Amino acid sequence: QVQLVESGGGLVQAGGSLRLSCAASGRIVSIGVMGWFRQAPGKQRELVASITGGDTTTFADSVEGRFSISRDNAKNTVLLQMNRLKPEDTAVYYCNADRLLEIGSYREMNYWGKGTLVTVSS
Repeated sequence: QVQLVESGGGLVQAGGSLRLSCAASGRIVSIGVMGWFRQAPGKQRELVASITGGDTTTFADSVEGRFSISRDNAKNTVLLQMNRLKPEDTAVYYCNADRLLEIGSYREMNYWGKGTLVTVSS
């Protein structure tokens, strides 16, 4: 069974930093794209940042220049470094692994973590 476990959320003042980490475990052959999404109360889930196996990154306009993303393909981990946080960054952050191939499987699947809460106070 593939599991994605996030850590690193918490409460921080505006202007501060947090680092989120996500580890994918299981009988994993490869993961195409790893990323972070977030969902604020009353809003839809949105992409924050993603990174391919070749380290091509994508960022939401709202976090460009403040957040960075990195991954370790050997460990199936992804990190989200969040700097200069703003109150509007408050949300539950979800790790996502897309095009994940497991040993013995022919289908690439999409998996989600359970989420970690980030609260930015003003």
